[in-house]
Amino acid sequence: MNIKELLLKGSSFSELLKQFSIDAEDIRIQDEEMILSDRNLQNQDIVKESICIEGKNKQGIINFFGTLHCNLMERLAVFEMQGFERISQVC
Repeated sequence: MNIKELLLKGSSFSELLKQFSIDAEDIRIQDEEMILSDRNLQNQDIVKESICIEGKNKQGIINFFGTLHCNLMERLAVFEMQGFERISQVC
């Protein structure tokens, strides 16, 4: 299971990326391996976790902060954004 792939199944996350001119290949979910390796996940159908998603575009880096809601049985995920920060690229 890859969280990025699950998020991209839904149209709302893809729309969020479009709003910030970010390609799906240019995002990284921080601590994804740690979230997925949690032993407690084996006993849960639904996961709710605070995450940071880093995206890159021509202007720089954008960090999205929010909550991941993931249904492991249905293989669906939703990102509920609480905020973001822009880090401008210095030339």
